[in-house]
Amino acid sequence: MIINHPAHTFNYIDQSYRQHWIKKLGIFLLVLLAATVCAFYSGLFDGQRLARGVPDLLSLLSEMLPPDFSGVRSWLRPATDTLVMSVAGTALAIIFSLPMSLLAARNTSPHPAIYHVTRLILNGLRSIPELIMGIIFVAAVGFGALPGVLALGFHSIGMVGKFFAESIEHVDPAPVEAVRSSGMGKFSAIYHGVLPQVLPQLLDTAIYRWEYNFRASTVMGMVGAGGIGFELMSSLRLMRYKEVAAILLVILVAVTMVDGLSSLLRKHCS
Repeated sequence: MIINHPAHTFNYIDQSYRQHWIKKLGIFLLVLLAATVCAFYSGLFDGQRLARGVPDLLSLLSEMLPPDFSGVRSWLRPATDTLVMSVAGTALAIIFSLPMSLLAARNTSPHPAIYHVTRLILNGLRSIPELIMGIIFVAAVGFGALPGVLALGFHSIGMVGKFFAESIEHVDPAPVEAVRSSGMGKFSAIYHGVLPQVLPQLLDTAIYRWEYNFRASTVMGMVGAGGIGFELMSSLRLMRYKEVAAILLVILVAVTMVDGLSSLLRKHCS
């Protein structure tokens, strides 16, 4: 009878892991090298143009200092609108993503045709950037926070629905089969066998998406969707660069607070 020494076993596992890690690192470096070479040969990196732009960039940065916070009180309402816009857009996405994800998951979709159609809809929503959606909804419903909410919500449906569907497809089938074997229908099997397994992942995805939507909502104002981004665009058009620096710092503080809050919610839900 041969007994492997624990130290030998550990060394073998450690060596195997190291070889696997080195292989992955090598593939990553090769892909990065190939992408860099393609970028240089395609003319994306223009060294002379970049060298000419550096002094102008430094001059612009000098014009932004010191930041002008004289209008900070007038920015509080737009900042609040940005926060509300991100929350409402995320809520809209979750409301529609959950039922669509059940139709877009192979193990819960009632028919293959419904599965493919729902996947196509999610791909279509995900393929249109938020800014393009914002422009479309501004043209449709006018200026304000509403087009921002609709743009963030519909784009998020494509992303959140995809993540929800993938989480549902990877559930353990044993609890679902146990519920079905007890005589319950498919809806009961989803409610009692699928949702309890994926609920932590769904909550984590929803919180992450809200964090992302808050950052995106600061940009939505640039296309007329309201919020702090509208104030930022107004200062840029008037070339008030010190106000631009102050607004960017306000956005930085707001994003940091949202990141901290999302981390607390993620820890509480885990």
